[in-house]
Amino acid sequence: MTGTKELNYGKLADALKNAEMTCIPICAISKENPEIEISDAYAIQLLNIQREVDDGKKITGKKIGLTSLAMQNLLGVNRPDFGHLLNTMEVKDEIVNRKTLLQPKVEGELAFVLKKDLTGPGVTSKDVIEATDYVVPSIEIVDSRIANWKINIIDTVADNASSGMYVIGKDRIDPINTDLLSIRMKLFKNGECINEGIGSDVLGDPAVAVAWLANTLSEFGVSLKKGEIVLSGAFSAALAAEAGDEFTAVYENIGEVKVKFI
Repeated sequence: MTGTKELNYGKLADALKNAEMTCIPICAISKENPEIEISDAYAIQLLNIQREVDDGKKITGKKIGLTSLAMQNLLGVNRPDFGHLLNTMEVKDEIVNRKTLLQPKVEGELAFVLKKDLTGPGVTSKDVIEATDYVVPSIEIVDSRIANWKINIIDTVADNASSGMYVIGKDRIDPINTDLLSIRMKLFKNGECINEGIGSDVLGDPAVAVAWLANTLSEFGVSLKKGEIVLSGAFSAALAAEAGDEFTAVYENIGEVKVKFI
């Protein structure tokens, strides 16, 4: 790692943050900086997250992306990625102002809320279940600061795994007494069921996805903390959102969660 590359981290982090603040997307950073690797992309992500923390925002959890085979194939990768959740990302009243986002898309996921820390390496899905206070239906609103979603793995990682906002439902699930793999989800847009998925579509098991995250975070000296929310990955393809759109993720025999864009 050279001093020049460290300086580039700052410039690229600035560009992504400016795109978020102005809602004006930028060109893919991977295209303009072909030498950048995934480790560099995570460094850029972490730099912007540290700036947010320094500005008084709080990390409320983490998100896992690229958990489906379809998305991995689309970006030409064979592993998930992760990003950070901040308190300012949580949707409290099921209403989102579309103008605050660039090009949002909606996904249905299960969120794990932890009752104790999870520190890798060596974390298993069993460890995840034992460390989880409850699982809750959720919607993630992904967004990209890169124009037209023309991204690869480098771009999405640097861009905080294309994080936007998230909505947490009210129905709490006991992960010990629930087969997370068999949970079915239907994603509705304006009352029409557009797509659906099952828990096993998320890396074979949402708890396996969370274990992957805990172990990967350990490479950066980071742990999952008690009380944090972990968005474990999408059950189905993301749906584009515009003002006036309303989405409902319905989890069979468990509950549902909604969000409306105005």
